[in-house]
Amino acid sequence: MVQCQNCGQANAAGSQFCRFCGTRFLAQSQPPPQTPPYPQQQYQPPRPYAWKTDEFQTQNEPRRTQPGVLDPGYASANSAMAQQPGVAPFMSGSYRCPNCMSQFLPRIEKRISTGGWITFALLLVLFFPLFWIGLLIKEEVHVCPSCNMRLK
Repeated sequence: MVQCQNCGQANAAGSQFCRFCGTRFLAQSQPPPQTPPYPQQQYQPPRPYAWKTDEFQTQNEPRRTQPGVLDPGYASANSAMAQQPGVAPFMSGSYRCPNCMSQFLPRIEKRISTGGWITFALLLVLFFPLFWIGLLIKEEVHVCPSCNMRLK
């Protein structure tokens, strides 16, 4: 038990402050350890996870490509897609956009089809409460990612 010099109350043996008045005990301080916790290396705390994913801090370099040359991984993936059923025939082999001649595969967007617009218009005129059903009729449209041209 340690007795406080300010208020005279008894405190626990390992306490650094008086629990009654808050006075600090100076005689009870322990010296810091002499050996560092990691003697072989200088320890630095790890960076937060958000810093590791920051696009300005990553070690990745931009992709180096030559215009007109297909990446070998791209060509093999493209030929593998051409062999799958349901893949459009214009996407097979070495694909090029007919408008801008880019070699990027077209993206597939779902848009309201022509039949959907016709159904929308007819139901809007004839039966107003269900006019929105025409907007649910969709089709897949292939669009070039470079020039945004609709492909056949």
